Amino acid sequence: QVQLVESGGGLVQPGGSLRLSCTAPNGTFSNHAMGWFRQAPGKEREFVAAISWTGGSTHYRDSVKGRFTIARDVAKDTVTLQMNSLEPEDTAVYYCAADRWGVAQAMNVKTVDYWGQGTQVTVSS
Repeated sequence: QVQLVESGGGLVQPGGSLRLSCTAPNGTFSNHAMGWFRQAPGKEREFVAAISWTGGSTHYRDSVKGRFTIARDVAKDTVTLQMNSLEPEDTAVYYCAADRWGVAQAMNVKTVDYWGQGTQVTVSS
């Protein structure tokens, strides 16, 4: 069992930036593809970004390409999501996810093995 803990959410104005972090305080996700998903009120949870075990391959949903960057520090077992040029439509609870032996390009809600508790991101003026 891998416990995932997110941090870094908050309230930001449109055009602003936030950086989300995910750690595994009681284990490691070194052999997992890692990703970020989000869920807005009344909507289904959706894929945002994923990164491979080594960090060499990434995958993004179209609406965040060029604005969001996912990265991982293998030595520190940390995954981050840098979010720039935020829009009101990015408002949601963001979840860190781990897919054991998974492929970043194929990551979706059905392939995730472990979820974090979520962190709220609100983009509003």
